[in-house]
Amino acid sequence: MITLKGDTIYLRALEPNDLEFVYAMENDQSIWEVSNTQTPYSRFLVKQYLENAHQDIYEAKQLRLAICQDQDFPAIGLIDLFDFDPKNNRAGVGIVIQALENRKQNWGSEALELLIDYAFYNLNLHQLYANIATENTASMALFTKFGFQKIGVKKEWTLVNGIYKDEAVFQLINNQL
Repeated sequence: MITLKGDTIYLRALEPNDLEFVYAMENDQSIWEVSNTQTPYSRFLVKQYLENAHQDIYEAKQLRLAICQDQDFPAIGLIDLFDFDPKNNRAGVGIVIQALENRKQNWGSEALELLIDYAFYNLNLHQLYANIATENTASMALFTKFGFQKIGVKKEWTLVNGIYKDEAVFQLINNQL
């Protein structure tokens, strides 16, 4: 099991007892725009997903970790590596803190820092990227804080409530390798 520990949070692999949390996250329409979700998920589908969450990143091409405050505290968010491409040593990054009151607590920042270190120094990735809606200033600030650079904008990329919205692409190159 993967566990990455920071000062105030830790990242861990998903567990079967995360069923209700992941189910709630996947069905929270307020974050569908960020997570690119379009339809609700059943508990059955989430349970199947959790049963396969043990797959190696090289097999699944993704890694989803729970963001937790301490060993007894349930997950407060999720952070992902997706579109893992070992040939070109890159992956996308996504992060969501579920409850509004848990945002702006520096937990997302600490989680992103832990994931960047893991991706660069354990997986030996050369680059990470993030796709962020141009109106999501909090996420743009978070990724910029860690050196991600805006490399472009995909115009009218996502359709949200009948309105096409732009999406920025941010990239972080690991120049340490």
